[in-house]
Amino acid sequence: MENCGRHRFTNQYLWLVVLIGAVVSGWAVLNLATSPIDWGFIVLSVMTVIISSQLAVRIPRVGTNITVSDTFIFLTILLYGGPPAILLAAAEGLSSGFRAGKKPITILFNSGVMACATYITVSIVELVFGALNQRSHQNSLLLMLCAIALAQYLANTSLVSIALAFRSNQPIWQTWHKYYLGTSITYFAGAAGAGVVFHFVSNWGLFALVAVVPVIAIVYFTYYKYLEDLRVTSIEAEDAEHARAEAERKRAEQAELHVAELSRHIAEQERISRTLEETKEHFRHAAFHDALTDLPNRALLSEHIKLAIERPRNGEESFAVLLLDLDRFKNINDSLGHIAGDQLLIATARSLETCMRPTDTVARLGGDEFAILLDGLENQAHALAVANRIQLTLTRPFNLIGQEVYISASIGIALSNGHYADAENVLRDADTAMYRAKEGGKARFEVFDSSMHSHAMALLKLENDLRRAIERHEFEIYYQPIICLETDGLYGFEALVRWNHPERGLVSPDTFIPIAEETGLIVDIGQQVLYEACRQMREWHLSSPGKPLTISVNLSAKQFAQPDLIGQVKKTLEETGLAAKYVKLEITESVVMKNAEIATAMLMQLCALGVKLSIDDFGTGYSSLSYLHRFPVTTLKIDRSFIGRMGQGGENSEIVRTINTLAQNLGMEVVAEGVETVEQLEQLKSMKCTLGQGFLFSRPLDANAANAFMLDHPTYALSALISDGLIQSQLDLLN
Repeated sequence: MENCGRHRFTNQYLWLVVLIGAVVSGWAVLNLATSPIDWGFIVLSVMTVIISSQLAVRIPRVGTNITVSDTFIFLTILLYGGPPAILLAAAEGLSSGFRAGKKPITILFNSGVMACATYITVSIVELVFGALNQRSHQNSLLLMLCAIALAQYLANTSLVSIALAFRSNQPIWQTWHKYYLGTSITYFAGAAGAGVVFHFVSNWGLFALVAVVPVIAIVYFTYYKYLEDLRVTSIEAEDAEHARAEAERKRAEQAELHVAELSRHIAEQERISRTLEETKEHFRHAAFHDALTDLPNRALLSEHIKLAIERPRNGEESFAVLLLDLDRFKNINDSLGHIAGDQLLIATARSLETCMRPTDTVARLGGDEFAILLDGLENQAHALAVANRIQLTLTRPFNLIGQEVYISASIGIALSNGHYADAENVLRDADTAMYRAKEGGKARFEVFDSSMHSHAMALLKLENDLRRAIERHEFEIYYQPIICLETDGLYGFEALVRWNHPERGLVSPDTFIPIAEETGLIVDIGQQVLYEACRQMREWHLSSPGKPLTISVNLSAKQFAQPDLIGQVKKTLEETGLAAKYVKLEITESVVMKNAEIATAMLMQLCALGVKLSIDDFGTGYSSLSYLHRFPVTTLKIDRSFIGRMGQGGENSEIVRTINTLAQNLGMEVVAEGVETVEQLEQLKSMKCTLGQGFLFSRPLDANAANAFMLDHPTYALSALISDGLIQSQLDLLN
């Protein structure tokens, strides 16, 4: 829309110039009679319109042409005055317009511009110098020529600049300055040429005009050649400038590409740096935090404890470490699965965090063990209050996969007392106190004291000595007689292990058996006891063929769980040469009832070897009578706790009587353990109890003393009490 308006306004201006040019031309025609027209004017007009207008010089960097006709128009002004010059300029404009463009408006505008510019020039010169047809201006010719050139230059270029400014929508002055500022020289050159020709004509007549034409031609073509060279130079300069600009553009593009590439490289390096930093931070976090709960791990907790140890303290200010272990956590994993167990650990972590201050540290050490560092305590009672708060928090149920689960925790507390120099010692003492809490019944806490550490060190030394004792065969077998209560005859022995420590002497089983059970060393100890007991009994059988006694050997829970137990027993019997029927393997009631189905299969395999089986400490656990009937057991041993209280009322006596009656009905032998008084013996005899064992008969004896006891007492075998049919029926269950 804007372009259309501008084009319409430009056309209106062009037609206005054409109209003014026509008016000016008409005025010139009316005033032509006043001018001295001769044949020279005709020659001059022909040269201007036909010849000179076709000889145009293209001004470099300017979109217009300069012709030699300017010289002839200026000459016409000097020789014939204004009207002939105006008409000649209009005619020259038409002629050159046909060369400049084919549009009528362009041709007419070119003629109008020439007519108007010449009219303005003539008017200015006449105003300054008077009538132009007077030849009395010889003295002022130079000034007149300068005025003619300047007026023609300004009028002509101004009229054309206005049109160009309208067309390009640029300021008139900027357009004139851009296109026509440097063209004034051509007008002054034309004026100079006109002055020369005017001088010759004034002195020699019109024939001089013909003579100077070659000179004008030479000047024209020389100037033309100058301008052409200037144009070529300009083109070359433009090409060079263009090439330089193109090179600069390419360098700029390359620079931009380089900058862009560098920016991308820098951005990539920054991204890689951020990634590396994030990776380092991730690994740093992973190195010091638990993956499941996102709590600090043992390494980070140790660093915090180290800082707490090194931090200066004021007054009573101290720190404490609480080590917490979930009670019966294994039951959660076994019953609900490890996913539920993990959920419980996460929930426990979050619950512990709610019990702490922001300055405290909650960490997971692994498994179901957590630790808490309480720093900046005003007094040690605060640590006990936190332990109580934790116990209370953990009593609330946790919802795991749709089920409510209740847990408890055993907590050990190590209080700073100024002598700690290492974080591991603090954790060690807290761990020691925690295990003391577990031993004390769980769901409670214990505060560490030095006696616990001494006890732990003693147990550690005892464990190390126990391992060496197995290698050095420091264990000795003691034999406690088993007596037939009906005849007072010797029935057999129970093999009891004693540790003959090289420094401490005989160590009681109550001292080292729990450690052996916990560490698993009981398996090796039990194997040594079984082998030595069988070997000794075989030796006694060979030395006293008429006294085929039995040997009873205890099997621990870990021994009974060994997958190669059958092979071990079989190998022992083969190596010692003892007949299987003289061996009784004793298993506690709690062991066989822990997993009755598996225990039944194992007992059947042992029975298939020919050994006898006995349930030890009967009555202290929970037995199913249906399983008791299915077990291929030949003997029940009544626990000493029942026997020891038989004389203190009738209740325990009735329990013993009931067990004895049950065993007799099942065709089993009954051994009463812990018989120590004559009163107990008489009651057992009145109940027709089969066998007895205790200090009333004899304390455990070493091999030599047992051999002497055997020689002094008659033997009595109770094979009649165990029918082959009962054992066979039980063995059939295996099949």
